[in-house]
Amino acid sequence: MFETTFVGRQAELDLIERLWLEQKSTLIILYGRRRVGKTRLLTHWLQQHPEDALYWMAEPTSAHDQLRSFSQALLNFADPETPASPDFSYDSWEHALRQASLLARERRFALFIDEVTYIMDVNPAMAGTLQKAWDHWLSKSNLMLALSGSQMGLMQRHLLSYQAPLYGRATAQIKLPPLPFGVTSQYFPNYDAAERVNLYAIWGGVPAYWERLSNQRSVADNLREQLSPSNAWMLDESRLLLQDFITDPYNYVGIMRAIADGKQMLGEISKRVGLSGGSTSKYMSVLRETGFVAREVPVTKRNIETRQGRYVVTDPYLRFYYRFLAAYQSKIALGRQRQMFEKIQDDLPSFIQTNTWTELCREWVLRASAQDEIPVSIEHVGSEWRRSFTIDIAGIDEYAHTLVLGACFWDETADPVEAIQTLLKRTSTVLPDDGERWTIYYTLFKKDDWSAKDKELVEMEIRNIPGKKRRWQAAGISLVDLSRLDADLTRWADETD
Repeated sequence: MFETTFVGRQAELDLIERLWLEQKSTLIILYGRRRVGKTRLLTHWLQQHPEDALYWMAEPTSAHDQLRSFSQALLNFADPETPASPDFSYDSWEHALRQASLLARERRFALFIDEVTYIMDVNPAMAGTLQKAWDHWLSKSNLMLALSGSQMGLMQRHLLSYQAPLYGRATAQIKLPPLPFGVTSQYFPNYDAAERVNLYAIWGGVPAYWERLSNQRSVADNLREQLSPSNAWMLDESRLLLQDFITDPYNYVGIMRAIADGKQMLGEISKRVGLSGGSTSKYMSVLRETGFVAREVPVTKRNIETRQGRYVVTDPYLRFYYRFLAAYQSKIALGRQRQMFEKIQDDLPSFIQTNTWTELCREWVLRASAQDEIPVSIEHVGSEWRRSFTIDIAGIDEYAHTLVLGACFWDETADPVEAIQTLLKRTSTVLPDDGERWTIYYTLFKKDDWSAKDKELVEMEIRNIPGKKRRWQAAGISLVDLSRLDADLTRWADETD
């Protein structure tokens, strides 16, 4: 493990700072998957305002202990010269929050209650208490209140849903996403771009995972270290992530393993786990609510009913875990890992090709359009498929009638002429059936460098498209290698921040 500086999150920090400077009551609800950096975000902002903010984290203890801990923290913040006695506690959360509102009438201050779902676990009435306190006192004070939690199921039910007591009262709801690939070079300056893609394929953009790794070890050696019998957090993490939403994990785990192993259609998944289609659909509905599984459809069919949906595991760590680690838990516990590491070494390139590399290429297309690096606008990006083929990259703007179509290559030889000819041949097949004329831009991605000859050959293919009557015209092509993609995503991440 190595020390890291605070990287990224500038947009979220700027939002919190703007709300702070407004000098009026503000309610922020901050949520996101475990380990994504919610606490680090709040405490980093607090470091810039040490005299004006109280950060308090709830613990999974009794309701009485939680209230006493908060009461003492609030009293010590109000009067640091006279520490509260160890037994001091307000008689209720209502009373404690009333005191916070009185303090905020005298001065502007920020109150951060982290892991608020631990309170709701043992005090189900807490959401209603917060609503009463906000409506009667806190909203009339000069308080910036931030509520944060990792148990996404409870956050949704008690704070975010339409039926939640605090619904409609939040000034800002911040869903903190994992860090983008573009900031990996700041965390891991000793790694080249390919190594950072390998890392991102295993641990995604979760800062707490990154901080467990050594910048001086290779990705493979870091993985071995994290999977040693005395360091089994990677085996426990999947259970912790799912238990925020479900109590009976068995069929859910079977479904996750099936999807991670390439079974993407509902019928395939049902057959793999031995469930009826109806039962699988019910389990899938819950998994989709977690955000860890998504149903994708061809981008040209986003706005119509289609049975062409495919299910994917969206979280990189869970995807890697269920693809490579889940079947080897007993052997890992015994220190017999050789077979598993051999499988990872053999299969990781194709795993990256199918998942991480394709996702990064899609991100490049979306950001390149926003940055005017390509001459067509794109509102949504995904993939496109029919029964007999799949197009890796498909971006669309329905209103501008523009499409981006592309192919991705990671650890395999890429014939650029064959790749563009295949895309050209399939273009008419994937056009939306709307009678409009479309503009198509093409992209080819690979890990290694493209040559000047490659560029010349594909541009010739674009110029020599047969002149038969068709509903589309080609706007050009980009050849993007890993070096360019890495540089662009790094630059754009900085510009976004």
